[in-house]
Amino acid sequence: MSPPGTADRLPVDTGLVRRLVAARFPQWAELPVVPLEPGGWDNFSFRLGKDMSVRLPGAAPYASQPAKEFEWLPRLAPHLPRPIPTPLALGEPGSGYPFRWTVCRWLPGQPATPDRIAGAVQFARDAAAFLVALQSIDTTGGPAAGPANFFRGGDLPVYDAQTRQALAVAGHRVDVAAALEVWETALAARWTGPPVWVHGDFAWGNLLVENGALCAVIDFGNSAVGDPACDLTLAWTLFAGEARETFCAALSVDPGTWARARGWALWKALIVMADLSNANPGDPVQPADIAATVIADHRRFA
Repeated sequence: MSPPGTADRLPVDTGLVRRLVAARFPQWAELPVVPLEPGGWDNFSFRLGKDMSVRLPGAAPYASQPAKEFEWLPRLAPHLPRPIPTPLALGEPGSGYPFRWTVCRWLPGQPATPDRIAGAVQFARDAAAFLVALQSIDTTGGPAAGPANFFRGGDLPVYDAQTRQALAVAGHRVDVAAALEVWETALAARWTGPPVWVHGDFAWGNLLVENGALCAVIDFGNSAVGDPACDLTLAWTLFAGEARETFCAALSVDPGTWARARGWALWKALIVMADLSNANPGDPVQPADIAATVIADHRRFA
């Protein structure tokens, strides 16, 4: 259920992207292709000319993402307070590459590392407003959470065995008894509300900053309709102090949802600490610190 490792990723380079574009969209064949850094883990990303980007799934578990984004992003975009990717074309397999892929309109901005954010409190307010808007969109016909999006928006117990395995491996780096209390509280706080739209990876690398402010949100590959708790982990993975308080207050969700959100944040921190998942280079907060903060918040609000 975890994302594939490095050995499972397909070899994708600028030459392959040029061949795919030329074969499918000859009108763009002469445009320069430049890999993006960081390019993401689930997908490879390239800039195509000045105004477009190309996004290709990196392994089989991500193969359904392009068609989903191509269908749903244009429907979501009008309801959101910040730009999201605009799909322009859906590419087909070719040149030895086995999956569909997308061409999107280029969105300016850089990943939201703390040094690029001009005001953390305002950024937290804007990030929360984006989630509130997303969760307010009609979910009729939307894709359900499940294996195709690694259960983001789904039931947290699906990761119970993996979390306990990670805790056994990384237990020397975390208060095991306290972590288990956080985790078991999260499992007990089941979602009973109607499904809402979930981004699925609402993390610093998918929030773009320009002039210090949130300017766009990208990578809806794990989006689905379901439980919003997985989208709230930014409270501990990016924010602290007043910014965290602002983010939490602006979302106005029930205590059970926050309990599950702490479970999602703890799960990810533990599997990275136990090396069962790939860390994002440059993560603003280290996984051991995330786990400790989640535990502290649990003690504060339980």
